[in-house]
Amino acid sequence: MPPPQFFFGAMSPYSWFAAERIDELMPDARWRGVLAGAIFKAHGRVSWGMTDRRARGIADCEARAAAHGLGQIRWPQQWPTSDLLVARAMAYAETRGKMKAFALAAMRLSFLDGADLGDLAAVLEAGRRTAIGEEEMRRALREQSIKDALRSTTDEALALGVFGVPTFVVGNELFWGDDRLADAAEAHGGLPKRERARSATAGRHAGGERSISS
Repeated sequence: MPPPQFFFGAMSPYSWFAAERIDELMPDARWRGVLAGAIFKAHGRVSWGMTDRRARGIADCEARAAAHGLGQIRWPQQWPTSDLLVARAMAYAETRGKMKAFALAAMRLSFLDGADLGDLAAVLEAGRRTAIGEEEMRRALREQSIKDALRSTTDEALALGVFGVPTFVVGNELFWGDDRLADAAEAHGGLPKRERARSATAGRHAGGERSISS
């Protein structure tokens, strides 16, 4: 079986929750940053943050962040906005072998520091935090090869049936949502009993309902 894949969007808080935990549960997963806006558009959807589910989703995210020990979320003043720049930056970081480091830096910058990842300044700051220089990142964001790489990854996700983030692909199975990470790990090769218990506890602390995800 090929390594599992972790499709995620940097502006998705549920993607962030999964990103902070996936190394412990599926350390061999391949991180695949997508343009979440394109995923939504292809399926005629929008982020829950732009719907009447926003208040419920924010409350659920804040409860889950606390349950996972991630601290208090500091929401960007405007959220969600366009994820195009940060998605391109992730595609470039992958070519530098820094996908995981950059993605985590960007998501922590967004949800712990309240930065808008739709702003170039925030994307450049995430790059600085992972030793990618400002001018280097500016050039990369304009490169056609990087745009093409992001489009290819997003198209691959759509071809597999991904309709939201985060989604974990294990063999031919898709698991959508932060709360499906444990199920994906189980399908991949078994989940230690203590991790199953921890995942269940986090779900109870967050109200016990399935995450809205994105």
